[in-house]
Amino acid sequence: MKYLEIRNCKKAFEELSVLNDISLSVEEGEVVAIIGPSGSGKSTLLRCATLLETMDSGELVYMGENAVTTENGQAVYAEGATLKKIKNYFGLVFQNFNLFPHYSVLKNVCDAPISVQKRNKEEVKQEAIKLLAKMGLSGKENAYPCQLSGGQQQRVAIARALAMKPSILFFDEPTSALDPELTGEILKVIRQLAEEKMTMVIVTHEMSFARDVADRVIFMDGGYIVEEGDPREVIEHPKEERTKQFLARFSQE
Repeated sequence: MKYLEIRNCKKAFEELSVLNDISLSVEEGEVVAIIGPSGSGKSTLLRCATLLETMDSGELVYMGENAVTTENGQAVYAEGATLKKIKNYFGLVFQNFNLFPHYSVLKNVCDAPISVQKRNKEEVKQEAIKLLAKMGLSGKENAYPCQLSGGQQQRVAIARALAMKPSILFFDEPTSALDPELTGEILKVIRQLAEEKMTMVIVTHEMSFARDVADRVIFMDGGYIVEEGDPREVIEHPKEERTKQFLARFSQE
């Protein structure tokens, strides 16, 4: 089943065209890595997919339900109740964690399932404790974000996203704010989720990770999808000249 479909997505900021007719789909259990230079439109695409940014035109479909359609060349968003439902289908992990500094770790993870999804408080708390244990954070439930390392904060952010029980999880450069040692911690967690068949879309600069963990790699440049396919093929034997140039500096890995 297609969990996500984006068709002919266009987005411009004033005169600057950032996304040019982007189409992609993500199947159940698939891990898709999006790579490309800074400014290629990767993060904007993720923000459009997660309804943080509005598309100018195109279609956005989750689990067969339309979030965005296009009429007369303009994007038309579904009504509030439908969008609210669709927002429960996905989770998003940001590059700079975005935790609430004045909430404990446990409250950061529990807050949205209780206040947004109106789920049972005690049940959510028990699930959150299990998720934090899975992230290697047992004993940190009452700590505050400022008391944690960057890697620990990012693992809390992943637990928080998973607590919403999303069908698909988006990562926007989840390791770019971390030093190499902490990067390894986060990639290990994402690798574990991939093994559990979590459906994921990951914008990343970690080429060897994309090659080893993703089912499919998409290379973007200048707001276009330049090349996509099997990760080993795209990363080790790129066909397009622009992909070759971008990947040349990673070939030493």
